[in-house]
Order: sequence, then C-alpha cells, then structure tokens
Amino acid sequence: MLLSVHPRFATAILAGTKTVEVRRQRVAAPPGTPVLLYATAPTMAIVGMARIASVQVASPREVWSVSRMSAGISRREYDEYMTGATQASGLALEEPVTFEDPVPLAALRASGSFHPPQSYRYLTSEDLRKVVEVAPMTAAALKGAINDLTPA
Repeated sequence: MLLSVHPRFATAILAGTKTVEVRRQRVAAPPGTPVLLYATAPTMAIVGMARIASVQVASPREVWSVSRMSAGISRREYDEYMTGATQASGLALEEPVTFEDPVPLAALRASGSFHPPQSYRYLTSEDLRKVVEVAPMTAAALKGAINDLTPA
C-alpha cells in the first residue's frame, strides 16, 4: 500500500510517536500489509515504510475514542478532517523503517507514469519494481517486507 501523509505525520510515524493513521474512508487491508509512506509537499518523496498491525473501521467518534492518544493530532484537527464523514478507519502501524535515501517523486515520474494517491492506493508489482529501480537502497527493506508476505 502507498499512503500519502503530510511530512510532519510521516516524521512522527517513522519516529514511532504516531502509531495510528486515520482516514475518512474504509480501508480494507489485512494485518501485516506493508505500507510505503509518501510524504506530500514540500517533501514529495517516499520516506519510509511501516506495517499495518490492525485496522479499525467505525464511526469517526468511535475511531477517535480508540485512537486519540496515538493519532498524533488534536481533537480540533481530527474533527475538521472528519467533517461530513460517516465512517472512518484507524490504521494501527508498527515496525516503522526510515529510508536512508528517500525516493523522490521526480525520480519515480522519470521512470514512467507514477502518481501518488490523494489518500492511499494499493501498489502493483510494476509500481514496486519502479521504486526498486529508482532507489536501489530501499530494495532490501522492500524485499524483506514482500518476502514476509510470501508463504513458505
């Protein structure tokens, strides 16, 4: 999964101080799913990865009550973000890994059409191949995450 987050949230996730990312829509990803973190402008790069520990899908009120201490945002920010939403998802993230060399959007686009999502999207094997081609230093972390998903 490729998850777009503001740079301050990417930093907090990678530091382990923000362990829940909230979204306005339903996220259906199983525990163990690797998540590449795309930090939006001004960073505009894939800066690291984490793994989904669990996903809570419920009303915005219920998601806030469970995740308020781990979401890394104020109640006011949360309420503004969730205005008009009827359901929310709280993605519990674990095992954050900061990429020594972030993967810049310009480099990803130079290797073909690459579009970071507004919120999130699932990556194809072609997308992952592009990331590895553009940023060989991230290859070991990505391969490790992918191998963890492959049944023995």
